[in-house]
Amino acid sequence: MTATDRSIELISAAAQAAADKLAHDIIAYDVSDVLSITDAFLLASAPNDRQVKSIVDEIEERLSKELGTKPVRREGDREARWVLLDYVDIVVHVQHSEERVFYALERLWKDCPELELPDDAKATRGKAAEHAKLRAEEDPADFGGLR
Repeated sequence: MTATDRSIELISAAAQAAADKLAHDIIAYDVSDVLSITDAFLLASAPNDRQVKSIVDEIEERLSKELGTKPVRREGDREARWVLLDYVDIVVHVQHSEERVFYALERLWKDCPELELPDDAKATRGKAAEHAKLRAEEDPADFGGLR
């Protein structure tokens, strides 16, 4: 079984919305063979809580306006460290960069096929590492929350 055309359409729109709000390391997996509750996961991250919220809001708005769909569930809003948007066909995870590293969802789904994403979304790969490196160079004492 593979992700439906509708799921792929939702993933593509959500990935583009995330890229437009400068999300890092956007990736999508077809999980339809291993999960019966959804077809695909989209993972994205951001270096701070405010940007996580901005990305989530943009995804929600874009999918509502362009594709006429709203999430059936939205979790993690208050802390904005890991926000989950459940659209039934797809599940979107937008995580703070620290949570992304700690939970490493990619490890769980690495055996699932990756879904093709828009070029803007693909261009975000490696941005979290690049951002962390720049932060470390700017202020080594602040790197890793030491300050």
